[in-house]
Amino acid sequence: METGEVNHPPKRFSATAEADELARFLDSLTVMADECKIRTSPNGLQARAVDHANVGMVDGELNADAFESFDTTNGVLGVNLTRFEDVVNFADSGELVTLEYDTEKRKLHITVNGMEYTLALIDADTIRQEPDIPDLNLPSTLKVETGDLKRGIKAADMVSDHIELKTQLAHSSDQLIIEAEGDTDDIKLELDDRDLIYSSIGDNVASLFSLEYMKNIKKALPTNGSVEMEIGDEFPVKLRYGNEEETLSVEFMIAPRISSE
Repeated sequence: METGEVNHPPKRFSATAEADELARFLDSLTVMADECKIRTSPNGLQARAVDHANVGMVDGELNADAFESFDTTNGVLGVNLTRFEDVVNFADSGELVTLEYDTEKRKLHITVNGMEYTLALIDADTIRQEPDIPDLNLPSTLKVETGDLKRGIKAADMVSDHIELKTQLAHSSDQLIIEAEGDTDDIKLELDDRDLIYSSIGDNVASLFSLEYMKNIKKALPTNGSVEMEIGDEFPVKLRYGNEEETLSVEFMIAPRISSE
């Protein structure tokens, strides 16, 4: 997903989608940022944001096929994500949300559940610049069930504020190991070929991450489905997921905590 060079609002933008579709897109963005630039194009909506500490990044796209109707030109909207998400959450599951950009007042009109809400937009020039995605050639790629990853994160939260992700080839079976070590207790979850949907491990690697970021990502992950992970040795981890309709795609990247040993 590449951000465009356009830095002005769209000349027109109107769209209607199920609230669930918009909510999934916004959930992924609010994990990392309170505000961001949402880019509009005939292909759909795209946004990329980094958190204030420069530890986590999200790159999300909701393509035009996710919408009941979608009409726009290329442009960029500066959005307060928290307020936008709060309005969308007024809708019941399956209910339609209509978005209409007012080019004169430079505000976004949102119609949901019989309510009309006018969202004041933010000058895109005042929002932090979208980050470039590092070109990383990470040695291990795996696809895991969302439930297994959530289970590992939840267990790690019981004992520590950090989580370690490891991959290794043991007994001719690829393994993903999720570990956390606390002051008194430890947890370890091993997933092998029987659990992994896909794996390609080029090397035994290990990286340590702040659990707070993983817990936030856990909130945005779908209840069902899978997550693709790329892991290196003391390198950032990449986590990618989408929906069954392939209209949503999200990639997170989390920087590691480098071991002092």
